[in-house]
Amino acid sequence: MTEQQDAPTHELSTAGVGPWVGEWPEEEHFDRELLQYGDTRNVIDRYRFWKMEAIVADLDEHRHPFHVAIENWQHDMNIGSIVRSANAFGADAVHIVGRRRWNKRGAMVTDRYQHVIHHESIEALVAWCAAENLPIIGIDNVPGSVILETFELPERCLMLFGQEGPGLSPEAIAASESVVEITQFGSTRSINASAAAAVTMHAWVMQHVSF
Repeated sequence: MTEQQDAPTHELSTAGVGPWVGEWPEEEHFDRELLQYGDTRNVIDRYRFWKMEAIVADLDEHRHPFHVAIENWQHDMNIGSIVRSANAFGADAVHIVGRRRWNKRGAMVTDRYQHVIHHESIEALVAWCAAENLPIIGIDNVPGSVILETFELPERCLMLFGQEGPGLSPEAIAASESVVEITQFGSTRSINASAAAAVTMHAWVMQHVSF
């Protein structure tokens, strides 16, 4: 049966469905406000009408063992898009190194479902990775890098990306066990940082996920 409630407080988007039709489900993971007013969130059909904390808990059961990190010394605008891609590819967590504040617009609210961890410096990130026994794989087209297309990404690893423009800092390169670049065929020197992150995460999926 349905209930009358106040106006919804959940985030709105251009995607979604209307109120639940028919008898309401009784399972605890369903959000009664969403059942009443509809679910306009940008989530897959499996999670329609679910509580946010229930979605996070379910994702935690299926996240992949790779992490993504991005340096944020100059308020990089790509971070939001990287968080969104990390959510799409099932990354364990996203790590932001440097400035704590970042532009969340590109994340399209996926930061609510994705674990995001802040580190003050590369040294702090290295210490965290050492404690978790995670090798750091830098992604940048610098001298000495190897191409992604022939590189075997570790199943458990942290993929570290630099900022748009300057790329990885010298400290990040020094902290990386390997530095990998994406092969390019055009005139541009580099591709967008968020695009590079998506390409690399998909490469990990292609190497480690069975379909």
